[in-house]
Amino acid sequence: MQHFTPVFHASDATAPILLPLVYIALSSLIKEPNRRHFNAIMIGGAGAAYLSGGGLGNWEFLFTAVVTYCAYKGLRSYRFIGIGWMLHVAWDLIHHFYGNPIVPFVPTSSAACAITDTLLAIWFFVGAPSMFGLKPIDALSIHPRVFVDRR
Repeated sequence: MQHFTPVFHASDATAPILLPLVYIALSSLIKEPNRRHFNAIMIGGAGAAYLSGGGLGNWEFLFTAVVTYCAYKGLRSYRFIGIGWMLHVAWDLIHHFYGNPIVPFVPTSSAACAITDTLLAIWFFVGAPSMFGLKPIDALSIHPRVFVDRR
């Protein structure tokens, strides 16, 4: 059976760019270390998003197990949360081109999810700083100790 790959337009990217900004703003309201713990749980749940019909058979279970490991390690490290989101980006793209979309009635949802997940991963790789109480330059600069956990 041939897989239909939906066309992704620039207008399809609007919500996937705005959604992580809202998510980051709301997550910024959570104090550390609860913010890291909350986000570890979120990536664990996201890892199972395609289980109900992603179309890739047993590979869906293997992917869920790998992301669950990242979630567990993410309880102590934003780096692993970021890795989990980047793995989800790869899985989103595989589903966009070869599997079923994450939202069955939105054919471009997996491609859109890849955009959202990439932006979230970047935030985690820079240590998931709060959007509140930061100078604009601090929020945009990448520090050399980017993979060091804040405790």
